[in-house]
Amino acid sequence: MLRVLFVGDVYGKPGRRVLASHLPTIKSRFHFIIVNGENAAGGFGLNRESFGEITRAGADCVTLGNHAWHHKEVFGLLDDPRLVRPLNFPIGTPGSGYQTFDVKGEGSVTERLTVVNALGRVFMDATHNPFLAMDELLSKPNLGAVFLDFHAEATSEKAAMGQYLAGRVAAVIGTHTHVATADTRILKGGTAFQTDAGFTGPADSVIGADPAGPLTRFTTEMHSRFTVKEGDAELNGVIVHIEAGRAVHVERYHFQEGQEGA
Repeated sequence: MLRVLFVGDVYGKPGRRVLASHLPTIKSRFHFIIVNGENAAGGFGLNRESFGEITRAGADCVTLGNHAWHHKEVFGLLDDPRLVRPLNFPIGTPGSGYQTFDVKGEGSVTERLTVVNALGRVFMDATHNPFLAMDELLSKPNLGAVFLDFHAEATSEKAAMGQYLAGRVAAVIGTHTHVATADTRILKGGTAFQTDAGFTGPADSVIGADPAGPLTRFTTEMHSRFTVKEGDAELNGVIVHIEAGRAVHVERYHFQEGQEGA
C-alpha cells in the first residue's frame, strides 16, 4: 500500500513558510508527497527559489497549473523529474505533463506511481482537451497507480473528470480555486476524488490575496493590484491510500498556524 499526501496550491511566502514548518513534522506518515506549486512565487507561478523551498520541505513531486510560465526561471527547472507541468499543453511544449516514480510503500515494497497535472478549459485559457489527453496517457504501459492533479475552475468540469476516470486512475484531486470542498469520496472502481484540495497560504485572505485589492475591484470595477496577504497561514491537502493501483481510503487534511494540526 502507498500512503500519499497531496498538498493544495502553495501561495506566496506564507504558503512556503507553513509548508516548510509543518510538512517535515508529518512527512514520515507518508510514502510519497505531491505539492502543487502553481502560486508559490509571489502568488503567481514557480521560480527556482520557491521550487527549492518546496522540495526541501519534503515534496517528492511538484505540480503546476495555468501560471506555469509566469517566471522565466521555470524553464531551467523543467528537466527535473520532480516537476510536472500541465499534460494538455501543445506538442513540443518544454517539460513533461506526467512523471512516473518507483516508490517504497508498506513493508518497503516498491510500487509504481504516475503523477499527472492537467488543465481544465471552462473559464480558463484555451488548451487541448484534458479528457482526450488523459485517454492518450492511459494507453501507455507501466504507469502503475495514476494520480491526477486537475487544475480547473469549474466544479462541473472537475466532477466530470472524476466520473470519466472512475475506475481508471487512483485519484482525481482538483486544484486552482483555493477553497477546500466537502465532497471527499471514493468513486466507483476505486478512484479517490475531491473537487478542490484547498490551498496552502494566508488564512485571512481572499484566496491568498490581501482583501484590499479584490475588494477595490469588486466595489469600484477598477483595476487594483493584488498582493499576498501576510499573517498566519493554513495548509490544506488530501490523503489517499492506494492498493493495487486503486484508492482504498481518502480524507481531507488541514493544519493552521497557531492551532493544533490534524
